[in-house]
Amino acid sequence: MNSNPNTYDALEVGQTNIIYRTITAEDVQTFADVTGDDNPIHIDEEAAAQTRFGKPIVHGVFLLGIISKALGRDFPGPGCVAVNISARFLRPVPVGSEISVEVKVAEKIEKYRHIKMKTYVYLGKKMCVAGDATLIPPGEGAI
Repeated sequence: MNSNPNTYDALEVGQTNIIYRTITAEDVQTFADVTGDDNPIHIDEEAAAQTRFGKPIVHGVFLLGIISKALGRDFPGPGCVAVNISARFLRPVPVGSEISVEVKVAEKIEKYRHIKMKTYVYLGKKMCVAGDATLIPPGEGAI
């Protein structure tokens, strides 16, 4: 039985949720270890200092993972399944930064009982990632 109140019928266009997270060097190193993406721009201070960014930056796909966490654990929450997630990387997020992740119900697709979400990652007031996600919401036989 699904105890999540954020079912297709209960969700409304415009509903929004924001989470905050500081991404540490240890987080980025763990991500690099797990994925094998040890590009020096993410994990090597000296190498990153020689780039246009001047310091290590967080993997873009790591940021997508935090968006996935926001959707799957926070809003709409447990029981939802992503059908599609897409994103545009607009500016880098330096390692050690606190980000905010905003997810917003943009559309309800009655034919499939899917939800389209707008997804954003901010560093302060600057948007770093903008994207979309299509979800099967909780309570729709997703799990």
